[in-house]
Amino acid sequence: MRSSACISMCLYSVGVLATKFVSMTTLNNANFGLTGLRALVTGGGSGIGRAIADAMINAGATVVVCDVNDSTKPNYICDVSKTNDVEAMFAAIERDLGGLDILVNNVGVPGPTARVDEMDPDAYDECVRINLGGTFRCTHVAVPMLLKSKGSIINISTSAGIYGYPLRSPYVAAKWGIIGLTKSWAMELGEFGVRVNAICPGSVSGPRMDGVIEREALATGSTASDIRTGYEKQVSLQTFVDASDIAASAVFLSSPAARFITGQVLPVDGNIETMRA
Repeated sequence: MRSSACISMCLYSVGVLATKFVSMTTLNNANFGLTGLRALVTGGGSGIGRAIADAMINAGATVVVCDVNDSTKPNYICDVSKTNDVEAMFAAIERDLGGLDILVNNVGVPGPTARVDEMDPDAYDECVRINLGGTFRCTHVAVPMLLKSKGSIINISTSAGIYGYPLRSPYVAAKWGIIGLTKSWAMELGEFGVRVNAICPGSVSGPRMDGVIEREALATGSTASDIRTGYEKQVSLQTFVDASDIAASAVFLSSPAARFITGQVLPVDGNIETMRA
């Protein structure tokens, strides 16, 4: 009996060690890098877009960025809400890079801050046209290249695209729409080996968020300090997200290590508990 018990124990120990070895080998063989891959980051001249572009370069990718603001020195100047601009840019990318492996739809504007009955309809339309329409236009033109490379698309939405956001209805409408596009495109393109995911940043520290806070303070009659504190209290980690956190998630989702992840919505927000202070 003792010998049988010893044999069983030895076999169990060998099994555990083998499992650990396989797990470690699998992890070590997982490719978290982007070497040899070609990426476009829209709105990549500053903020989250710039952080994503830099992180992908550090991971080994060849990265180009577009921006409507030429002062950020983008590779391509492009207004993603205009079909002609987008078509011209992707023709240049195919000429310059020979194709594309990763598309990051990052372009976004904050849009107006107002209650729905006080909202400027033209400002509403402009926000949706840029944020949602730009994501569609870039993907529409990029997909033929991504089909050839079995590439990846990352759409930048927002936590407001999950929860809603008072006084920011056009921004929210566009970002909810981006999640819908992500889910739909993952279904459409999966059989061709193209993956589509969305990242939902929370409140990301930086000049853009500073502007959002200032406009919200003006619209509500509060102080910027109170608004900022309210944002911090909305999340379990009690702090703003850094652009580098969004960039790290984008690198992972673009890498071969995420080859079976598609159609997913990844919040990077410190766990938002409410969208009200």
